Amino acid sequence: MTKHGFVMTLLAIVPCAAMAAVDDWPQFRGLGRESISRESGLLKSWPPGGPKLLWQVKDVGFGYGSVAVARGRVYLIGNSGLEDEFVAALDPKDGRPLWKTRLGKVGNPRQIPNVAGARSTPTVDGANLFALGSDGDLVSMDTATGKVRWRKSLRTDFSGKHGLWAYAESPLLDGNRVIVTPGGPGAALAALDKRTGATIWKAAVPGDDSAGYSSSVVADIGGIRQVVAFIGKGLVGIEADSGRFLWRYDKTKDSMGANATTPVIAGDHIYSASAAGGGLIQVLASTSAITANPVYMFKKAPTSLGGSVKIGDYLYGTTGAALLCTEYMTGQVKWTERGVGAASIIYADGRLYLHGENGEVALVEAAPDSYREVGRFTPTDTPTRIVPSKAWNYPAISNGRLYVRDLGTLWVYDIRESAR
Repeated sequence: MTKHGFVMTLLAIVPCAAMAAVDDWPQFRGLGRESISRESGLLKSWPPGGPKLLWQVKDVGFGYGSVAVARGRVYLIGNSGLEDEFVAALDPKDGRPLWKTRLGKVGNPRQIPNVAGARSTPTVDGANLFALGSDGDLVSMDTATGKVRWRKSLRTDFSGKHGLWAYAESPLLDGNRVIVTPGGPGAALAALDKRTGATIWKAAVPGDDSAGYSSSVVADIGGIRQVVAFIGKGLVGIEADSGRFLWRYDKTKDSMGANATTPVIAGDHIYSASAAGGGLIQVLASTSAITANPVYMFKKAPTSLGGSVKIGDYLYGTTGAALLCTEYMTGQVKWTERGVGAASIIYADGRLYLHGENGEVALVEAAPDSYREVGRFTPTDTPTRIVPSKAWNYPAISNGRLYVRDLGTLWVYDIRESAR
């Protein structure tokens, strides 16, 4: 695919992409939720010890979410104790706090295993920010001041039903709609007017389905704009304009409902994964029905919580033990390598950036012929964690900087080839 074709495809998937600068990372997994940055001129390899550390803040708030970087600010969700979950804005120059606004309390704190804490990443749209707390508190706020414009509760306003580990998704924007997954029989998914918070539609799906832990994506599939969500009992497609249920596919669901990876969409094909394995489906529309048809399902496929990224014809992601490169359309494994083990993964300028669950950060060439690692380091002063907590936070790239968060600590590195 040409560079022009890649950008046009990205813009077709992301309705708000035109509003964001090319260097922004305005939501979870970046523009398009594809884990892809469009930046160039980045370091091709890292020196021993990693790229230059610009700044580090050790008290941004506990949490497993990533950061959003837009309009010259850094945004994140954290918690201080179990009663105070909040959204914070930081200055990208030095991490100086600019404002902090309370969301609510931490959701379902008596978890087994107990990994209670903030989970989501803010979604930024111009001067508006949308955030979801782990207890289901959904807010719209002003990016300049943190002032709340409207507030809803997925649990009380939609009779929402979250999973064991509370709410974890990051709100999805599609035009004037904010789309979330309350869960439950009446509103497995819901769309709200981003300006007022008024309900546009509620989508019921077959079965009493709780929310999963995955963040939804939106794309045009078979001539229909669809929200694709990986909820408690499987993958579903919902018509974005009306909330009409279209299809579901349950083979890649986790037996415990731990469906956390973001679906990867290419045309009418969708990849999803959990501990049950990774699988590809093709969504086909006829005059009578829309169906989700299995293409393949493999246990040896990218399945870890850190998700996958599709580059060209290939899918890159990790299992619990290794990084894999597979053919997206067939599932054939091209190579596998231990690397940093299970990791969250993003892509920029020909390289894969991995934040391992063990806390290490690695740089790997995105090449289907072989594994080529070109940098690895462990951030300084990593936080003390309590088992079973791991470094689940996704990295982010914006304006030549790599953002790495681990629980309450945020590091920012200069990854530019030369000063701008």
